[in-house]
Amino acid sequence: MNQVFSKVFMWLCIGLAITFGVAYVVAANKTMLFNLFAGGKIFIVWIAEIVIAILLAARIRKMSMMTTSILYLGYAALTGLALSSIFILYDIMSIVWVFAITSGILLIFGIIGSVTKIDLTKFGVYLLMGLFAMLVAMLINVFVGSEVLDLGLCCLGILIFMGYIAYDVQVIKRNLYGIDDEDKVAVYGAFQLYLDFINIFLDLLRLFGNSRD
Repeated sequence: MNQVFSKVFMWLCIGLAITFGVAYVVAANKTMLFNLFAGGKIFIVWIAEIVIAILLAARIRKMSMMTTSILYLGYAALTGLALSSIFILYDIMSIVWVFAITSGILLIFGIIGSVTKIDLTKFGVYLLMGLFAMLVAMLINVFVGSEVLDLGLCCLGILIFMGYIAYDVQVIKRNLYGIDDEDKVAVYGAFQLYLDFINIFLDLLRLFGNSRD
C-alpha cells in the first residue's frame, strides 16, 4: 500500500508541476495570454477539461495505463492554461504562500484519511450533495453578485474539498475504484487528489491572495 501511495504522490507532484509551469509560461507571454482569453479559446480549454474528467471517470477500468496517464497529464496542462491568469491577477508571493498552505492541508487531511478508523466512504454522497449545492449557489451568485455569498462559498468549498482529500485517500487505500492495475490506481488517485488540491488552492487564493498593483 505504501508503494501505491508513493506513486500517487509522485503523479500528483508531476501534475501540479505541469500545471503551474504551463500557467507561468503562458502568463509570461502576453500574446499567448491575450489569444487565450480575449480570443475565446479559454472556453475550448474548459470544455476539454470536462471531457477528459468524464472520460477518466467513465472509462478508467477499460483504459490502458498509457491512455490514463496521457489524459491526466493533458488535463494538468489544460488546467495550467486556465490558471495562467492568476500570475497576472495575484502577487507571486501570494501564490507561493497559498500553494504551500494548500500542500499542508493536503498532507494533514491525507494523513487523517489514511489512519482514521472511520469509514469515510460512507460520507461520499454527502460530500457530493454539498458540492452540487455549492455549484448551484455559485450559479445563482453569478446573477446576484453578492460578495458575502462569494466569501461564504469560498469557505464552504475549502471545507468540502478538505473532506474530499480524506475521503479520496481512503478510497485509494481500499482500492474502491475496482482497478486491478496498481499503476492505474496511482494515476487515477492522483487525479482525484489533484482536483481537491486545485479547488482548495483557488478558494484560498481568492480569500487571502494579494492582488498585483
